Amino acid sequence: MSTPVHQLFDLTGKTALVTGGSRGLGLQIAEALGEAGAKVMLTARKAPELEEAAAHLQSLGIDTRWIAADASLPQDIERVVRETLSRQGEIDILVNNAGATWGAPAEDHPLEAWDKVMNLNIRSLFLMCQAVGKASMIPRRRGRILNVASIAGLGGNGPVMTTIAYNTSKGAVVNFTRALAGEWGRHGITVNALAPGMFPSKMTRGTLERVGSERIAAAAPLQRIGDEDDLKGAALLFASAAGKHITGQILAVDGGVSAILAH
Repeated sequence: MSTPVHQLFDLTGKTALVTGGSRGLGLQIAEALGEAGAKVMLTARKAPELEEAAAHLQSLGIDTRWIAADASLPQDIERVVRETLSRQGEIDILVNNAGATWGAPAEDHPLEAWDKVMNLNIRSLFLMCQAVGKASMIPRRRGRILNVASIAGLGGNGPVMTTIAYNTSKGAVVNFTRALAGEWGRHGITVNALAPGMFPSKMTRGTLERVGSERIAAAAPLQRIGDEDDLKGAALLFASAAGKHITGQILAVDGGVSAILAH
């Protein structure tokens, strides 16, 4: 007998750890998971932003805690996982959203900026998945991992966007997701990624101001950029029992931009 749809998407009793969860896309995903019943642990670098985000989620009735940490540091990742297990219980859902970008022509791109982007955008995903997998998911033979990639990881840039490190790192997230899904499927763990297009955020503010949000929207088949609801459904699908037979997949949430760029 099949399971009712509302039960498939129900996350009651689950714990979700969300990196980069204090604002933007990470907070939107945390809100979706919490509204579906999950307990949420937020982590990011800045305590005041985490405190504000947690207060927002708690105002919605979501059981939320937070830990200030730098996801690019292995010792901080270990501390986040240890404290999450202690304060919120076993980790059922891991959302790897923490990320950074840097704009510079490839020929002038600083090495330290390249390393900063790579360390946070892909190295930290490996370390976080490794820590959560060993401490909670693999021993229990279940788990949902959701990586936040980008349509920037699905192709190259034109001359307007000089973000070679960011694109390279997000391309690595795409194949990291596929590789880990292939390896950890035997443990009952699904690994998928969202590839957002243009959404308003602190990271994209400069691009939206320089190029113009109306111009960017006009280039998308749906004639719009993402809003505060557009990642919620996709994130919930990958995080819940509704997505239990989906792994190693990259879902673009971009208004159709990647569909027309693929031709």
